[in-house]
Amino acid sequence: MKVLSTRSTIATLLVFSMLTPLAAQQPATAKTENGIGAAGTGAALPPGYVIGPEDVLTVVFWRDKEMSADVVVRPDGKISLPLVNDVQAAGLTPEQLRQQLDKAASKFVAEPNAAVVVKTINSRKVYITGNVAKPSTYPLADGMTVLQLIAVGGGLLEFADSKNIVVVRKEEGRDMFFKFNYKDVSRQKKLDQNIILKPGDTVIVP
Repeated sequence: MKVLSTRSTIATLLVFSMLTPLAAQQPATAKTENGIGAAGTGAALPPGYVIGPEDVLTVVFWRDKEMSADVVVRPDGKISLPLVNDVQAAGLTPEQLRQQLDKAASKFVAEPNAAVVVKTINSRKVYITGNVAKPSTYPLADGMTVLQLIAVGGGLLEFADSKNIVVVRKEEGRDMFFKFNYKDVSRQKKLDQNIILKPGDTVIVP
């Protein structure tokens, strides 16, 4: 029985030693769902996330490290990378940007294989101004409403016109306005006014 056990162990070791180099030769995969690559762990992305100005990205081209870089999305919405130069990033999902980078890089390298990792999200901001305790810019939490932003801003001041609060939102280059009556909502009336905020929204408390 000891002989059989020894032979079995040797056979197992031989198979393992043959398979290990083969496994090591398998190419790394740069692409995963949502454009997050194996290059590293990125930020948790909220539903419907698109890249915006000031977001920090890691772009990796497998087998072409000289084209890889950590980049910050500029105010004009573009990023700059070696060889491919300027590429539009703002308004795209990470997967859409990955496809754009593959297309741009294909002019310089054969079969480019890009990965896009969102390292830090700085573009999802909302603003509150006027008669609140702490008017400022705040990070947009997932599902944040007007009422929640007012609370984050320290609440209304004594002489705030709580019936005529306005949310200003820019869509397709045009300003849109949504009225918010704090007294109604606080009394659980007309709750549809308490809309979920979007990046770039400004709440004005007169």
